[in-house]
Amino acid sequence: MMLRAACLCLLALLLAACATAEAPLTEAERQLVTASHMDETPARRLFGQVRAAQPARPAVLGGYARGCVQGAERLPETGPTWQAMRLSRNRNWGHPELLDYLRDLSRAAATLPGWEGLYIGDLAQPAGGPMLTGHASHQSGLDADIWMLPATDLALTRQRRESLSSISTRRAGGAFVGENWTEQHWHLLRAAASDPRVARIFVFPGAKVWMCDRETGDRSYLRNIRPLHGHHTHFHVRLHCPDGNSDCVEQDPPPPGDGCEEARVWQRNIISPPPPQPGPAPPAPARPAPARGEIMLSDLPQQCTRVLLRAQ
Repeated sequence: MMLRAACLCLLALLLAACATAEAPLTEAERQLVTASHMDETPARRLFGQVRAAQPARPAVLGGYARGCVQGAERLPETGPTWQAMRLSRNRNWGHPELLDYLRDLSRAAATLPGWEGLYIGDLAQPAGGPMLTGHASHQSGLDADIWMLPATDLALTRQRRESLSSISTRRAGGAFVGENWTEQHWHLLRAAASDPRVARIFVFPGAKVWMCDRETGDRSYLRNIRPLHGHHTHFHVRLHCPDGNSDCVEQDPPPPGDGCEEARVWQRNIISPPPPQPGPAPPAPARPAPARGEIMLSDLPQQCTRVLLRAQ
């Protein structure tokens, strides 16, 4: 068995040297996938065991929730204006463009009163792909979670980064901001969403409405800020596909306008959902909706198989 495993690893290295990620899988590669049972193993387990990215031309393969990343780079644990949190997860990897963005945003954060920079949560795994726990997205190296907790100490130990928690900036239900929300959070989100590399920023509905009610200047950035439940201890940044990356699947753009009225409707529905309208009950569905199953390697772009083979 040990000899067979060594042969499989050697074969994977040879194949990686002879093929680019964009090329169709060869018959030898398909045989290797079958022999190693990769085609029968949930993709989250395959990608979750990759410990480091392999040197390669950086490329996003697929989409934010069905993809992977080749040639990812690791965000350093500590920088002049940031610290990466929860290091035990090994999720501080991303496309180089994401890392450049985070460096730029952390420098902007360091100019805010009471902030020395950013505490940065999950990016992606070394090869991207589905995660063992948590996110449905964060697969392509273009997503990042930014903590709402102001970074006041950039010398946290690894142990402290595991035990420290962020703060909640909402009131119950997410309809309004809470006592931890400050104007600095607003300025940080405005800077984050104004960068042309950004496709979307997800934050809880109350924060979006608060910003909509107070912005008297350029409102264009508000279109990029999308209300989403749960994003009150952090906000989620998602970048556009990098230029020249033809294998990256871009998300549809946000609807036209600043999105403020839609956020207010969401806020009103959180506070007092409208009563059900009288009328006949809708027909029962013919069959229950299927449960969400495991994502398998075959559900991802085939280039992600080669990324995994290189990582063996």
